[in-house]
Amino acid sequence: MEILLEEFYKTDLQIEKFHPRKHYIAEKSYQITGIAQSGKTKLLKSYLLTHKKNSYLYINCSDIRIDVDEFNKLLPSFCNKNKIDILVYDNYQPEFIFPNVSQLLIASEIFYNVDFLEHIQLYPLDYEEFLAYEHKYDSSALNHFFQLGGLPHMHKVAQDERISYIQNLLQCRLDDIEFDIITLCAKFMSQKLSAFTIYERLKLSRKISKDKLYKSFESLLERNYIHVLQKYAHTRATKKVYLCDTSLKSALSIEKNFGRLFENMVYLELLKSKQELFYADDIEFYLPANDEIILCKPFLDERRLFKKLESIEAFLFTHTIKKVTVITMNKEGSLAHPLSEVAIIPFDIWALGD
Repeated sequence: MEILLEEFYKTDLQIEKFHPRKHYIAEKSYQITGIAQSGKTKLLKSYLLTHKKNSYLYINCSDIRIDVDEFNKLLPSFCNKNKIDILVYDNYQPEFIFPNVSQLLIASEIFYNVDFLEHIQLYPLDYEEFLAYEHKYDSSALNHFFQLGGLPHMHKVAQDERISYIQNLLQCRLDDIEFDIITLCAKFMSQKLSAFTIYERLKLSRKISKDKLYKSFESLLERNYIHVLQKYAHTRATKKVYLCDTSLKSALSIEKNFGRLFENMVYLELLKSKQELFYADDIEFYLPANDEIILCKPFLDERRLFKKLESIEAFLFTHTIKKVTVITMNKEGSLAHPLSEVAIIPFDIWALGD
């Protein structure tokens, strides 16, 4: 293990061009969590490369050459002897010890309750971060975002290999039950879906226990591969399910529904704002703190919008909704309404706003 530690210490870290993220590492100890290929490793390495090489030690905990028990015995003295200031555990596993260093950085899909580590939740690229990868910002940028999603590495994957890339990535990171669950979630993206319904469907095609399925479903939620949204004032109502990235939809399902894909995109932008969020009958998103509802209408028909507003007037009045934001693909404007301000905003403008 001492030879392996020396190898880790002497290895030159390399990354391709780094595009800054909205999250950054300062002079603190952090735990970074996120799905596979969300950019955790690149964020860590870009930070390390701003320091002197002999001041840090980068460990990939998934390296099969590591004997953890022997490694843990040698690590404290190795860090002390080489005056290691920054220790990084990438793909962290809880079997690894924390030696006495000035700064500790760990990264994993799973969140571990370590009280002295500040937490960074790293999601796939949002639209503003995505634009840093574009050669120019014009009308094609939003179309590229729909095609590629928010996984940074997708910009380097050939178009004819993108589907297999995502499928292979998920099959590598998820067990077979988790993969079946997320595949079903892709079919029901932006719709109501419960773990029980998933169990009822999957048991028709495979042998599975309810307990195992529920644990796998919770694991996907915990690691943010899927997200669920609660109905306002109805805690027992079936939640709506969303994917961690819209690119998974076409990789896992042949069903096409642009409206649901668009709603998932809007949800992911809202998720990163950390605002309290719900759905309601005929309402995609309700933000109580803002007295605002958001409607997703990629291809807006104003006559249908008037009918939609009529159908939700009771909700607007009861909850004193001050603003109705209608997100579209390219239409912009406003409508007069006696109860609420109605703003029609294209997705790209809305996503880049406050």
